[in-house]
Amino acid sequence: MATNARPRVYVIGTGGSISMVGRRRTDFVNYSYDGKHLTIQELLARVPEVNEFAQVVAEQFLNVGSPEISPAHWLALARRVNEIFRQDPEAAGVAITHGTATLEETAYFLNLTVKDRRPVVVTGSMRPPTGLGTDADVNLLDSVRVAAAAQSAGRGVLTVLNNEIQAARHVTKTNSYRLETFRSNELGLLGYADSDEQVVFYQTPGRTHTQDTEFDVAQVMELPLVDIAYAYAGADGRVVQALAASGSAGIVAAGLGSGGSPRAFMEALKQAQRQGVKVVVATQTGNGRVMRTQRFDEDGYLVADNLSPKKARILLMLALTRTHDQAEIQRMMLTY
Repeated sequence: MATNARPRVYVIGTGGSISMVGRRRTDFVNYSYDGKHLTIQELLARVPEVNEFAQVVAEQFLNVGSPEISPAHWLALARRVNEIFRQDPEAAGVAITHGTATLEETAYFLNLTVKDRRPVVVTGSMRPPTGLGTDADVNLLDSVRVAAAAQSAGRGVLTVLNNEIQAARHVTKTNSYRLETFRSNELGLLGYADSDEQVVFYQTPGRTHTQDTEFDVAQVMELPLVDIAYAYAGADGRVVQALAASGSAGIVAAGLGSGGSPRAFMEALKQAQRQGVKVVVATQTGNGRVMRTQRFDEDGYLVADNLSPKKARILLMLALTRTHDQAEIQRMMLTY
């Protein structure tokens, strides 16, 4: 028998600018000062139009600014999303509201740890819901619409802001205040949540994700400590040495250009390796690959391919829950 039932979408609130309450409508900068947040239920009440195309189940998971999001929150959120999909086979998808500062990191972690092909969509806003011209309402509306759309399945975790659908692996925040801040740089967006209420895709991510990854965090209570060391002209080895001495299991070197850095910096990385720290070389350029050059191979460095330093850190953390084998970690860096 035919049915016109609306798809069921779980909407999980974690806080961020999309939930924050400013003192006046022209407060675009200091709205986080008072620490006031709308709940996810209050945010959804602002956009009742979502009920026209989805049966929404709202859940408040956290309500904090995204700089406060930690790896412990990632683990708990991944477990919750997996629990939703396991317990509700009829769920169409999950939408998550999140602060923009660490949105791309949470999205990529979920891209590696959600064990289902159904869509998970992460959204936020650059202006609070109390501000003039806020993008909070339309981004929330679009995220639910994309999570409800059958064509969103199998594309990994997605982000939706400014009507643009992007892959969690590729997307990054590129501007501190502009609405069009989230970009995938050279690789491009996947599609649109467009003005005619259509969800339209033109690309599918090529790297392994979600149900096809080897990462299962159901029993992982804590992620290994991995840090990022940022290279610059004249950088010596002090930061790298301090990280190795403080117990880091891994260090991602945010290298210059194609990954190389000042000699003293690189020597400190080699010393850290001798102490048992896994070292991954990434680039801070925002585009392009770090390749397995003769020097990098001789020095024993792992390379991050085209992952940003922040995302290489996430992958290394997960890799270290599985293995400490150098070749296996390098395979993972080139797979995900």
